[in-house]
Amino acid sequence: MIFSWFKNRRRKALLAQPFPREWLLYLETNVGHYRFLCDEEQAQIRDMLRIFIVEKDWEGCGGLVITDEIKVTIAAQACMLILGLKHDYLSVVTTILVYPQGFVVPTTVREGFLVTETDVPTLGQAFMKGPVILAWDAVLKSGKDPSDGENLVYHEFAHQLDFIDGIIDGTPPLSSPEEYQAWRVGMGQAYDQLLLDIQAGEYTLLGSYAAKNAGEFFAVATERFFDKPDELETRHPTLYRLLRDYYHQDPGRRQREWREKVRVQ
Repeated sequence: MIFSWFKNRRRKALLAQPFPREWLLYLETNVGHYRFLCDEEQAQIRDMLRIFIVEKDWEGCGGLVITDEIKVTIAAQACMLILGLKHDYLSVVTTILVYPQGFVVPTTVREGFLVTETDVPTLGQAFMKGPVILAWDAVLKSGKDPSDGENLVYHEFAHQLDFIDGIIDGTPPLSSPEEYQAWRVGMGQAYDQLLLDIQAGEYTLLGSYAAKNAGEFFAVATERFFDKPDELETRHPTLYRLLRDYYHQDPGRRQREWREKVRVQ
């Protein structure tokens, strides 16, 4: 209780300070989805990212020096995921490691009785009760383009949402038995259809990586939900609805309203 009091007091003191002007430039330049938010949501993101930055340990790897630009760009996108959720700033994540570019991960490959060690190139990783690891060049590229379809920060922090209940199964904590049932049915059907489409050689919005397992399916679907909401809603309306109800955000509607606003100006 005392710890919570001190934490809340510290957060209020932090938010009472003016938002750094250069940080706003990082938001507007590096976080494409920030422009789609209404004024109230933008203010929420600015507040959230300041707390997120202070309460995480940031470490540069591979010679990378952590800067405010790196922190703001990553924190804003992580906070975008939880904008509509009840949260404590993704407290399950205490450390964020950032490489300048892609890195390799030692991996054990088993084929029958043969076991080999190999280095697998990757852009990001998320560990249960552990850090999130990101490649800065990939973070910057996907962050700048809100229609890219692939967003490294969304992907890895979606994994962290999945990990909250201690089970890696592509199902984050939900609010009711009915919601869990709808999630299992809807996600299961979408996943099975993806496997069939891949086997038939047909185009899939979600791609082959989403077929790896249920956890990757949720993470990739989250990327498409924010980056390509109109196409996801058209091709997979049930999947879109499940993600909309979980995140309590409707990026398709949000982006359509933004485009209309720009058109009439």
